Amino acid sequence: MPIYEYRCGACGFQKEFLQRLNDAPLKDCPECGQPDLGKLVTAAGFHLKGTGWYATDFKSNGTKPAAKAKQDKPAESSGGDGPKTDSSKAEAACGTGACQACS
Repeated sequence: MPIYEYRCGACGFQKEFLQRLNDAPLKDCPECGQPDLGKLVTAAGFHLKGTGWYATDFKSNGTKPAAKAKQDKPAESSGGDGPKTDSSKAEAACGTGACQACS
C-alpha cells in the first residue's frame, strides 16, 4: 500500500497516511477538523534489487572503466610489426572521453 503525505491549508498540519490505491483522498484535517487537507507531491521511496538494474549492474564502483577494459582484454598474438588496429586508437584515446569505455 502506498504512503501519501497530506498538509492542511488551514492549520499547516502535515502527516503521512497509509492508504489503498482505490481509497478516496482524505479531506478533513485530523488536527483542526477543517475540510482543507490536500495531498502533497512527494518522491517515491523504493529500491530496485536484483540483476539488470542500474544499482547492481551499471553503477560505477569507483574504478575507471578503462582500467577494467585493459584487465578484461584478451592477450594479443605476437604477429610481428603489422599495422595497428582501431583498438590501439581506442586505447590511446582512453581517458579523454573519446572511446566507448569512457562514455
